[in-house]
Amino acid sequence: MPVLRPSYRKYIGPILAVFIYLLSTPLIATSLFKTSQTPSTPQVFPNMTRTPVLFLSHGGPNLFEDTKHPAYAQLQKLGHQVTHQIKPKAIVVISAHWQGGPRTIEVNTATEQGLIYDYYGFPPHYYELQYPNVGSPELADKVLGMLGDAGIEAESARRGLDHGVFSPFYVAFNPDTNPLNIPIVQVSLFDSDSVEQHLALGRALAPLRDQGIQLICSGMAVHNIRDMVAAYSNPGFIAPYVKPFDDALTEALDVEGADAKRKGLEALVRRKDVGRAHPSLEHLMPVVVAAGAAQEGEKGVRLWGLLEGGGSWGMYSFGQIVGVGA
Repeated sequence: MPVLRPSYRKYIGPILAVFIYLLSTPLIATSLFKTSQTPSTPQVFPNMTRTPVLFLSHGGPNLFEDTKHPAYAQLQKLGHQVTHQIKPKAIVVISAHWQGGPRTIEVNTATEQGLIYDYYGFPPHYYELQYPNVGSPELADKVLGMLGDAGIEAESARRGLDHGVFSPFYVAFNPDTNPLNIPIVQVSLFDSDSVEQHLALGRALAPLRDQGIQLICSGMAVHNIRDMVAAYSNPGFIAPYVKPFDDALTEALDVEGADAKRKGLEALVRRKDVGRAHPSLEHLMPVVVAAGAAQEGEKGVRLWGLLEGGGSWGMYSFGQIVGVGA
């Protein structure tokens, strides 16, 4: 066994300290001791700080008690993924039922948010429904600043949550079985049918994804209320324009790159059947915002869908997430 000279012994301590430090540094340690062992729990999001962008089809206000509707179970699964896998710090939500001005976006800065019962003709208990929630003036101010930096006119507003938010949220984030327990900040659409404006809104909000904020856009993939109501008395009825338009939407989103998405969505709103699939475009614009918030290389993945009467319940994700229909 070799014997160290006395002059070398003084270096033993520092050398051991450096070696222990290298082993305690994950990046260096894994490069020193490579292994083929795979993690026992698959990592759903390679970059855990980037949340996916979700588009939900929210249906009518009756969804909160229509527990046998197929969309009910799918929203429950998706909500569970948000709270248990994504675990965001807050939610920024865009609903078809709030439009600002033609060139102006409004952001809800209220802390206490009631509900806006923006429907009529339903039983009395529909107007007594409560959904516990809290806003975040700090996050709302951040959103206002981001929109301003992007050249988008924006102003604060104080309002409650409309049914495009509380109806699907009551199912996905039920206060008893899957409470959200994080702030909700709602942002309006433009009062316009401009694809470019709403893509720009999505681009302006996209940096929130790297800050642990979940973007949820709520509308309907196809939305013709008259034909949806007609389906109540004619089970199994699907209007002839529903599937072609729904397929075209999926095709327009299933592309990489912002320019490809823009071209596809602009072609979508020029289709001859757009006036039947969406007599007004406010329920389509939330998915345009979602596409605008996508990163390069992120396709719009269809998570689940159902064709019903004059509507489509298509739900999409931009960014990696396990399919709710699986």
